[in-house]
Amino acid sequence: MQENDLMKEKSFWFADWAFPILVGIMAAAVFAGTHMYVTYGVGAFNEVSIVAMLKAGLDGESYGAAAAFGASFLFARVLEGSLVGILDLGGSILTGVGIGIPAMFLAAGITGPVDSFPLALLTGGVIGAIIGGVIILIRKFTLGSGETTFGADIMMGAGNSAGRFLGPLIVLYATTASIPVGIGSIIGAIIFYKWDKPIAGGAILGAMIMGAFFPVVAQG
Repeated sequence: MQENDLMKEKSFWFADWAFPILVGIMAAAVFAGTHMYVTYGVGAFNEVSIVAMLKAGLDGESYGAAAAFGASFLFARVLEGSLVGILDLGGSILTGVGIGIPAMFLAAGITGPVDSFPLALLTGGVIGAIIGGVIILIRKFTLGSGETTFGADIMMGAGNSAGRFLGPLIVLYATTASIPVGIGSIIGAIIFYKWDKPIAGGAILGAMIMGAFFPVVAQG
C-alpha cells in the first residue's frame, strides 16, 4: 500500500491534475485543426458528415445543427467519462470541442478563437482543461474513495468503430462502482446485443439508469 501511495505522489500519470492537462493538450490540437479547416478548407479532426454541419454554417446556413449536435455529444461524454470511467475522444474532443463549440462561437459572432491560430490553441487548451477538471470533480464526489487514483482510472478511447471493443470494459468497470450499477450495465449490454447494436451504449445506459435508483455514495 505504501508503495502504491508513493507511486501516486511521484508519477505524473497517476496524478489527478495530470488528466486535465492531457485533455487540454488534445483539445488545443483539435480546436486548432478546426481553425485550419475554417481558414484553409482542410485540417478538421472529424468525420465528413459531422464536418459538413459546420461547413453548412460557413456557407451561409445556420450553425444550429453543428452547435446542438456537438454540444449534446460533449455533455453526454463528460457524464460518461465521470460515471463510467471512459472518455470517448470522438464524442467529447473531436465532435464537442472541434465542431460544437466553434459553431457556438461563430453563431454568436465570436470569430477570434476560430480565425486566429494562437488563440485557437489557447481556447482549445482552456476548454479541454475545464472539461478534464469537471470530469475529475464529478468523479471525485460520486465514485471517490481515499484509495482511488482518479486520473488513472479514466481511460481515453476512440469512439465509433473502435468503441465496440470497449463494451466489456465498461461492464467490468461498472461492476467496480456498485453491484446494482454493474447489473444494470450487464442488462443494458445484453439488450443492445440482442438488438444488434453496440453493447457499449447499452452498458452505459443500463449503468446510468440503475445508478439513478441506487446512487453510489462517496466514501469519506
